[in-house]
Amino acid sequence: MRARVIFNPTSGREIVKKHLVEIFQVYEEAGYETSAYATTPEPKSAQNEAERAARAGFDLIVAAGGDGTINEVVNGMAGLKKRPKLAIIPAGTTNDYARALHIPRNNLVEAAKIIHKKQSFFMDVGEAIMGKDLSYFINIGGGGMMTELTYDVPSQLKTIFGYLAYFVKGAEILPRIKPIPMHIEYDDGTFEGEATMFLVALTNSIGGFEQIAPDALLDDGKFTLIIVKTSNLPDVLRLVAQVLNGGRHITNPNILYKKTSKIIARPGNESKMMINLDGEYGGNAPVVFTNLHQHIEIIASTDDLQKAVDHKDETSEVLEDAFIKEVEGLTNSDINGDGEIHSSTKEAYEK
Repeated sequence: MRARVIFNPTSGREIVKKHLVEIFQVYEEAGYETSAYATTPEPKSAQNEAERAARAGFDLIVAAGGDGTINEVVNGMAGLKKRPKLAIIPAGTTNDYARALHIPRNNLVEAAKIIHKKQSFFMDVGEAIMGKDLSYFINIGGGGMMTELTYDVPSQLKTIFGYLAYFVKGAEILPRIKPIPMHIEYDDGTFEGEATMFLVALTNSIGGFEQIAPDALLDDGKFTLIIVKTSNLPDVLRLVAQVLNGGRHITNPNILYKKTSKIIARPGNESKMMINLDGEYGGNAPVVFTNLHQHIEIIASTDDLQKAVDHKDETSEVLEDAFIKEVEGLTNSDINGDGEIHSSTKEAYEK
């Protein structure tokens, strides 16, 4: 059997390159003749290599890098009739998909060693068609002004602060965000109205938040559709607090929360709506999302996937608890007439 490790040499301060020999040894011991490809700055470098390796008959492709590298590798494989198995070694900032799969995110060699458990499952993949363009995603699609936040967060800030970087940037741009008219069709109905964002989720982990789609399954053939119908800053902050507090946002009246296998989304009034795929710009609506049920076999510890709770580190729990308390403590005196937090309150919160 042959394995091809496609790695981003710049991810995680070049951490993959430092452990490449150990990673090779893990896969060699598992019975794979292993080789590697270092991605380049050229567009679709990882995607093109994944497609080449799959067509060349490799049995296993290992995506070693951040969520962007994994997305490219999936895009290189998903359109083929014969697809090799996929393994993930997370070396990015948020590592959403590794988080959802319970793959070790702080030790690359331990992540590789999952291959020794000889466990795998077939995961769903999202297909997005915009005009003549076809793309795939494995974690999240979406549109609306709030999704544009991910384009504006500097990579250095994300590396240092993780998902808290989105809070910092969010506090800056949320006051400028307004709802836009949207038309969204899903299996059981249609949403027609104004919203600041819609999300099409395949996993429960988005931007480091593990409860945005708390009941998401990886292989049930269903997306989780989430539509946020408010741009009021205090309302949005309370929604974030509810996400952190056990996923309680799904019953909030400012949220539409549905399970669906297909979604058609377009902006109303001929306005422009950019589409986000796995955290990156994917094109402009109209867009058709289709869930490709159990499309790729992925190496994962199915024993760990069956566990109900993914333990958080103590630092994350403290930060989340503090955020929830701060938001729950907001009063009308903290909010100005435009529905925004007073600058003095915002400055205190950012500190």
